[in-house]
Order: sequence, then structure tokens, then C-alpha cells
Amino acid sequence: MAGTVQWIAEFVLEILPISGLTLQTFLVFCATFLLAAALLKRPGNLPPYPAGRVPVVGHLLALRRAPHLKLTAWRRQYGDVFTVRIGMKDVVVLNGYTTVKDALVSRSELFASRPTNYINSVKKKSPKGIMFAPWGTPLRQRKKFASTALKNLGMKVGRGSIEEKIREEAICLRNRIAENNGQTFDMAHDITVAVANVICSMAFGKRYDYEDETFRELSKAVRTVLLGLSTGQIISAFPWLRFVPVVNRVGANTMEASYKIEHVLKEEISRHREQLDRENPRDFLDFCLLELEQQEKVDGLTEENVLYMAQNLFLAGTDTTTNTLLWSLLYMTLNPDIQDKVQQELDAVVGESQPTLSHRFQLPYVNACLLEVMRIRTLLPLGVHATTQEVKVQGYDIHEGTKVLMNLHSLHMDPAYWPDPERFDPGRFLDEGGNVINKPESYLPFGGGRRGCLGEQLARMEFFLLFSALLQSFTFKTPEGAPAPSTDGVFSLTLAPQPFKLSAIPR
Repeated sequence: MAGTVQWIAEFVLEILPISGLTLQTFLVFCATFLLAAALLKRPGNLPPYPAGRVPVVGHLLALRRAPHLKLTAWRRQYGDVFTVRIGMKDVVVLNGYTTVKDALVSRSELFASRPTNYINSVKKKSPKGIMFAPWGTPLRQRKKFASTALKNLGMKVGRGSIEEKIREEAICLRNRIAENNGQTFDMAHDITVAVANVICSMAFGKRYDYEDETFRELSKAVRTVLLGLSTGQIISAFPWLRFVPVVNRVGANTMEASYKIEHVLKEEISRHREQLDRENPRDFLDFCLLELEQQEKVDGLTEENVLYMAQNLFLAGTDTTTNTLLWSLLYMTLNPDIQDKVQQELDAVVGESQPTLSHRFQLPYVNACLLEVMRIRTLLPLGVHATTQEVKVQGYDIHEGTKVLMNLHSLHMDPAYWPDPERFDPGRFLDEGGNVINKPESYLPFGGGRRGCLGEQLARMEFFLLFSALLQSFTFKTPEGAPAPSTDGVFSLTLAPQPFKLSAIPR
């Protein structure tokens, strides 16, 4: 018993993360819930619990800071479907290609909703945007409207594409990196600016300079919100924690950062309303303001909807592509032979001209590298869903409104489909003729079905054009004498690499 108490105390100090919560204080809160936990009856025919469940906190002790790794390990012991206890709530976990594809794609609408997240529960508001909104007609209309607007703004291949703006940002990023003259530096901020400028040009009709202080503060707020959406789930599991001094610091920081982002977006909406040209909408906010006036495609659209839709675009459109590019450069530095093959192919096909989307089909090895990056370090390792009605999975009953985690990490690291899965090997995505295998089994980096990534096409365009431009211009190396960068990710809403520095040697 003493060992269990010490284990709980260590967990609290690590996971919240705080320093002022004593063991005695935590035990008082535990005692408050022990009786209720004993009286609560678990619904029948749910998938089994793995070992390691502790009263009150459930499986939080076992999941720690890398839940996708623990859930994948449990799959080997408990199968593709099991239940984890998060605080006082049951969460069903689906693993493996067959089970996840069945839910995510084949029966998509049954798993198309979202559970309440921490920020909205604190604000006591139903999500008004797209990413976190529950399934239903309002969401379907907003998502269809946003998809159409983004295509009109260039999220497509061919005439009217945003390709040229991405290539312009690639030149800016290349010039920025060249200023370091091969010296060691951290590329995270510069890549974030380049990626954000693409989505900002579509959403707000503007771009930021690399030294822009407003953007630095905005980026910091975005990182805080994304981290808070992950760690804030602890407070979602134990709502009373947000009233406890010190313990609620993470939640308070998240809310403050969220309000900062909203303030910037409100100013943008006001600026766009003053400059709106109804005959020639320039960006996503213009399309939204026109719809606010006309109410033709989205029933009951409000300015609050517009605010959160724009926020969703910025959050999703910046963080995921930025981290994917960072992972790609990290793996290039760790695998110089593969980096050399990429550069040889670029030299042979593109030469000294700038890479374009038309080169994509002539660069199979480059594309295979990009696909392998998205496999080996899945940006969204755990897709968070909720059931829209009662549904059976492998004979188990999952009730309506149940939170379901789609373990995409388990698909991409499954040795049955990917032998030696921790080895970085672009050859997995090439057939015997050297052609790219674009749709292999057990591969869903962007999710799928009703909740598939809205910006998948834009992300693929950015990833290819920015990666190709960087590898064409530089050879990336780990600083001489420094340890190799870690491939262990930092889990928040997405899986980011740990901060690392590299040298970009001009070619």
C-alpha cells in the first residue's frame, strides 16, 4: 500500500506538472472519491480493462507522458479493443488496421463525434468551429463550406493553386536559413513562420516577417493551447482541480493563451469587415463574412463560428506541417545515405530550377521519404472521437457518447505490415519497379472518414515543396561532436520532436 501511495504522489508531481501539491493534499482529494468509486457500477459488456487501474485516477499512472506507446504495448496483451479508465470515465481504445479502418472509414458516421475538451468545458460552451465540434448538421455544413472556400483559395492542384505562394515561402525560408552560413541553429521558429504564412495567406490574406514580435507571441500562445488541450484532460477528468491553487496553473495558462489568439482573430475580423469587397473575396475570412450576410450555405452561422473556424485553420494548419518538416530534417541528419539519395534524385530531375508540383511524379524516392516520415512519427498518434449512437465492436457494446481513441500509432508501427518498424526505410513505399505505393495497408497518417483532415491536400503540397527546396539547397548535419538528436517525440495534441539543433551546409 505504501508503494502505491508513493507511486500516486510521483505521478501527480510529474503529470500535472506542478511543484506545490503535497502528498497529503492529494490523499484528501482521493479520499473524497473513494466511496463514490466503490459504488459506481461499470456498464456491462464493455471491452476489458488492462492491468494497472488504480482507484480514482484509473490508468493515468500507467499511461504517463507517452500514452500512444503504452496503448500499443497493451494491444499485444489485450487485443485490438480494450477500455482504459481516465479518472472516473471509461475510454475505449481501438488498435490495429482492421479495427481502426472499420470504425474510422467503413462505419465512420458512428464514430464521427467529439468528446468535450478542457477549454470548452471551462468556458461552458459547445464547440463552435470544426475540429472539436460534435457531429451533426451544423458541423457538416461548416465543414463543407470551409472545404469549398479553401479550394477556391487554392487548396488544389492546377490553375488557381496556392502552389506559387508556397514556393515563394520556400525561397524566403531558404534565404533565411542561408543567413546562418552553415552554423548550428534551431530551425523550429523559421519553419513555423514559413508554414504559418501559407495558411495565413489563405485565412487572413497576410504573412508575417520572421522577426515579427506579434507572430512570436501568437506562436507561443498556440504551443500553450496545444499543450493545454493534452494535459488539460487531467482537469477534464477531475473538474474540481481547476479550483485548487497551483494545480490549476496549466489550465489558467491555456485559457490565457486561448484568449490571446481570439483577440488577434477578432482584430482580423474587424479589419476584414472594414475592407470587404463583396465581389472579390480575398481570403477565408472574406468568404465567411459574405456568408454571415447571405446565410445561404451554413444555417445560423455566427461571428463566433467564424472566429473558431479561423482559429481551427491556424492551429491545425501550422502545428502539424511544421512538426512533420522538423521530423523529416531530423531523420535526414540521422540517415545521411538516405539524404544523399534524395539529393541525387532532385539534382537529376529538378536541377537548379525550383521544385514544382509537376516534379512530384518524377521524384519517387523523395515522395517515399515523405511517406515514411509520416509513418514512423505519426503527427496525431491518437485520434480522439466519440460515438454518435450505441455500436458493437468485436462483440462489445460501446454506448452513445463514449470517448474512443483511434490508435493510429499502432497501425504505423505494426510489424505485421512494417517489418522492423523503428527503422527509417523509404523503400517500404516503393514497388519492384521503383514506383511509389501511395495507398498501402495499415497507413492512415491523416485519419479518414467523416473526420478526415480538412487540409490534407494543402499539407501534402507544403510538405513536398518545402522539403524538396530545403534538400535541394542544403545538406543537414548534426553538429560535430554533439549527440544524435532524439527520436522520442513530445506528446501533446500532436507528436513533436524534442528541440534539436543542426547545421545546414549550402550545396
